[in-house]
Amino acid sequence: MKHVGLHTQISRNNTKSILLLLAFPLLILGGVYAFFLFGYAPNYYEVNRNFVYNIPFIAIGVTLWFLIAFASHSKLIKMATKAKPLSRKENMRIYNLTENLCISVGMKMPKLFVIDSDALNAFASGINEKTYAVTLTSGIIEQLDDKELEGVIAHELTHIRNKDVRLLIISIIFVGIFAFLVQILFRSVLYGSGRRRNSKVDGRAMLIALAIAVVVYILSIMFKFALSRKREFMADAGAVELTKDPTAMASALRKISGNHDLATRSGDIKQLFIENSGPKKKGFMSSLSGLFATHPPIEKRIAFLEQM
Repeated sequence: MKHVGLHTQISRNNTKSILLLLAFPLLILGGVYAFFLFGYAPNYYEVNRNFVYNIPFIAIGVTLWFLIAFASHSKLIKMATKAKPLSRKENMRIYNLTENLCISVGMKMPKLFVIDSDALNAFASGINEKTYAVTLTSGIIEQLDDKELEGVIAHELTHIRNKDVRLLIISIIFVGIFAFLVQILFRSVLYGSGRRRNSKVDGRAMLIALAIAVVVYILSIMFKFALSRKREFMADAGAVELTKDPTAMASALRKISGNHDLATRSGDIKQLFIENSGPKKKGFMSSLSGLFATHPPIEKRIAFLEQM
């Protein structure tokens, strides 16, 4: 990262992220095609005909789901985290730090929210200037000094500047679609089997559809987590670019490490957090858990900052 320049790395990262995002609609189409191929149509002609015929209906359904989720995501995030607006009078310190950082890069100041929790965490959210927001826990506000807190806020502002929050919300919505399909198919197989005792073909098709949906769902989760991990190093580097103080950001991460666990009503929201690592694992389990991690190991992030 440090050899090619931050802005070049951001550009490359955005290109990779766009490719990952394209994988989500391709997964939907691939899953539908696989269903017709293995569970329904008798030959390739019927497979292709059914697939092409159903594309408009799939596109309409996914688009409607996507637009509704996209429009309501801010309310859902607030409900899941119980975040409340942070007024200027309530905490002038946070407003001053955020405002100064925004002025330094010429960006509009996002809304500020606070979560009443002793955990040390923060996240950015939103899809445009009207909905961009930075949310901090009361614990991180109280336990970090001004330099460290400035680094955390700069990290979240970088997520907004790089459009990371928009990309991650899009990925969360797509994964939500796959999760919903798996749930519906599972219930259909579980509770509908009794009604299909005389229809082995329908039962077989439902089982194949469920198996395909599970595979697609797992792949979508892996794409989502890969998308999330790619953004954290860049946000850390962006925080240093704004504050000119890598030691403060590294110090903030050290305090956050082990003290970040914040309960929410939605596990998907956790990938927005500045830190969301689970218990450390060793050997093969470490490699496997790395594929499903939303964040790179915090030790690697601190080491990266100390080299800057």
